[in-house]
Amino acid sequence: MTPRDGAMTFKVHVKPRASRARIIGVRESALDVSVTAPPVDGAANDEVVRTLARSLGLPRRDVSIISGAHSRSKVVAVRGVAAEVIKERLT
Repeated sequence: MTPRDGAMTFKVHVKPRASRARIIGVRESALDVSVTAPPVDGAANDEVVRTLARSLGLPRRDVSIISGAHSRSKVVAVRGVAAEVIKERLT
């Protein structure tokens, strides 16, 4: 996790079309997240943001994908929460 422009950023690896949306764990220094949505028209990206926001107890506006919108490997920015709190809530 690294600070960037007032937010904490970290890598996420997405598994679309899973049976349920959830945080799986950490793999190769990226957070593994499964989502039920297919990777079509941004549906999987929207579900990634919703899943992370719900897990962190934050509004969706505080979680954003800053790179990798068309890839399974993404970089996510989270505003309004310290790195320690993010680690605690996502593990």
